[in-house]
Amino acid sequence: MSRFLLACLAAFLTSAAVAEEAPTYRFSPVNQWDINKTAAYWNPIINYVSEKSGVKLQLKIGRTSADTTSYVLAQEVEFVFSNHLFSPEREKLGWKVFGRRQMPPLHAQIAVPADSPITKLEQLKDQEMAFAGPEAFIGYKVPYAHLLAKGIDVKVVFGGNQNAAFAQMFAGKVKAVGSNSQLIEGYEKRENKAFRVLWSSDGYHDLALMASSKVPEKDLKAVAAAFHGMHLDPKGKDILHQASAAVGVSDDAYFIPASTSDYASYRKFYQSAPATLR
Repeated sequence: MSRFLLACLAAFLTSAAVAEEAPTYRFSPVNQWDINKTAAYWNPIINYVSEKSGVKLQLKIGRTSADTTSYVLAQEVEFVFSNHLFSPEREKLGWKVFGRRQMPPLHAQIAVPADSPITKLEQLKDQEMAFAGPEAFIGYKVPYAHLLAKGIDVKVVFGGNQNAAFAQMFAGKVKAVGSNSQLIEGYEKRENKAFRVLWSSDGYHDLALMASSKVPEKDLKAVAAAFHGMHLDPKGKDILHQASAAVGVSDDAYFIPASTSDYASYRKFYQSAPATLR
């Protein structure tokens, strides 16, 4: 074999070995906003985490939050930012909580425009109400379970993401919306809209950073350390600030260590939730 061919073969084997040593992991955060805003928030963050940890992350999101969760359930991704994995069946998949965003507790809320004639939940009976999607835990499952418990039947409309659900309500296509307190506050700031909140749930921790059981421990530790230390690094803090401003999230939002025990309230919900919402 010629020296040239030997050199080519050596280069190929070297590049193959490097590729094997440094895989690219897919990261799928729940679509809390439309695709563009979701990407605007997460791409700078995962680019920073990739650079800091030496572990390459690549954003993978679907058209809707349900689409994104389908990637997770099909085991097409290795890292997530989600609260869709705490039902008894999904806990069997083995996802590991390693962090969460340091934010005030999230409250499921049912809201109408501030100038709506609707002032109490009972007035929503038989009315159309928008939610992000069937996978939204705090934005759909918790408020809808409350309506069912109260015997208030509404006509459910899924917007695909929370921004679309808000837009439908303010366009007069539906009478009310289910969401979480963080997203309602962010939309008010960003779009200069005003809501009247008819009901709020008890608080829940913000969504969890989770890793698949397929991720080697050394890579998980490196990624976790990069997320947890981001706000302590001037560059990381600036990226967090700019990403938060793009979507209306609090400037003080950053990532902290967390474990599965932080999500006990999610598990408690499923103990008494209607079968259709489990």
